[in-house]
Amino acid sequence: MEIKSLQEQVDEWIKNVGVRYFSELTNMAILTEEVGEVARIIARRYGEQSEKDSDKDKNLGEELADVLFVTLCLANQTGTDLQEAFDRKMKKKTERDYDRHHNNPKLK
Repeated sequence: MEIKSLQEQVDEWIKNVGVRYFSELTNMAILTEEVGEVARIIARRYGEQSEKDSDKDKNLGEELADVLFVTLCLANQTGTDLQEAFDRKMKKKTERDYDRHHNNPKLK
């Protein structure tokens, strides 16, 4: 599925279920909160922090999907074509980083 389709799907959901978009500032705060939830799972499940019983049923995929959903909302609100931006970014990263990563002895 292309990112544009995801943006359209989120926009339809907002119009039919969510009533309206929250403000960009509110969505930025929500995005920060959702990223924090992902960080908590990663730190406790894959890092050195011990996982609390209340964290064990948290689903990393669902939390990452929350991050994606709010990111798509912000893109829609600001008129950002994420597919075009992502494609540009991948091209830039590929051109800039190919030799750097292949020649990095820490990655061997």
